[in-house]
Amino acid sequence: MVNQNFQRSEKMKIYSVTGVLVVLFSFSCGNINKTGSFHPGEVWKDKDSIPINAHGGGITFYNGKYWWFGEHKIEGEAGNLAMVGVHCYSSGDLYSWKDEGIALKVIKNQPGNDIEEGCVLERPKVIYNNKSGKFVMWFHLEAKGTNYTSAKSGVAISDHINGPYKYLYSLRSCPGSWPVNALFLKDRPIDPTVSGREYDGGSVNKHPDSLNLVKRDFEKGQMERDMTLFVDDDGKAYHIFSSEENSTLHIAELTDDFTNHSGKYARAFVGRFNEGPSIFKRNGKYYIITSYCNGWDPTDARSAVADSIMGPWEELGTPCRGRDSALTFHSQSTYILPVQGKKDAFIFMADRWSPKNAIDGRYVWLPVDFEEGKPVLKWLDKWDLSYFR
Repeated sequence: MVNQNFQRSEKMKIYSVTGVLVVLFSFSCGNINKTGSFHPGEVWKDKDSIPINAHGGGITFYNGKYWWFGEHKIEGEAGNLAMVGVHCYSSGDLYSWKDEGIALKVIKNQPGNDIEEGCVLERPKVIYNNKSGKFVMWFHLEAKGTNYTSAKSGVAISDHINGPYKYLYSLRSCPGSWPVNALFLKDRPIDPTVSGREYDGGSVNKHPDSLNLVKRDFEKGQMERDMTLFVDDDGKAYHIFSSEENSTLHIAELTDDFTNHSGKYARAFVGRFNEGPSIFKRNGKYYIITSYCNGWDPTDARSAVADSIMGPWEELGTPCRGRDSALTFHSQSTYILPVQGKKDAFIFMADRWSPKNAIDGRYVWLPVDFEEGKPVLKWLDKWDLSYFR
């Protein structure tokens, strides 16, 4: 819930979104989030003294600036649905952020539209395609009223990084394609007793491969939920997402224009139930940090390393250390940001969700350390970029 000590100021910002006025009030909340430092878990205000509204987001570096895209939340539990769209902010230093407005708006009064107001639109990420000159946005999408059974992604493009983004379509991953590490999945039967959300990992006492969810979804495409994007050094882009009823991560290569899947994908962490994937590359190795599936509630974080993005992946255990490490400092991973101009400098970005009052979700940014080749996260009440030597 919103801290009762907050006091309304006279400042407010008004957005006109598909004919609806959305009013954001700023709050006076003490001496926090000063320019020049990060304050994990505290209210973070933009340059207009309005709390930043970019949840489950990611950051793109372009033209000398960082561009932060995230879910725009409103007050109350209704804010867990997409009532406005994807918000964009820009910064030259990562501390102070300018509001760039709504980059992708949801659609009002068009029943059946993929991005109709009230749909689920989560974890938006934007990457730039050098060949097409387009900015490409992907996000987890659940059609309005489907109660997380759509399990799709939405794709949008723009000529300008801050939008507006043109929505293209929704899709599932790689219909008609087997994963590169399919093994014997093709020959295994589908378990007829398991369908949809009945598979939660705890009620089924079988190895997940025996259920053959990949084969179940082979024709219509694989499920896509919590997700991120990654562009490798060679310019190839990848979509990493929770699939197979959230039991297994899929890592899918994108087409050259970044707007679809190429058909090449791999399964990772089979039956481990990972959410909130975030990925980065350091010294030629790929690292991933995720959380366990537990709805809005925080859990332990998990980490892994691989020599190839398609795996195999070696699990490294939790990267968190110290107090509240078992709950990832009461947050969930969303993105890992390479800091420009600094070697081996990465910021772990996470969300501290507030489902009863979605707009009050907070951001937890922490530096990524390395110990014996493993990523490590330690709580800091306050820090700045001088942490990276």
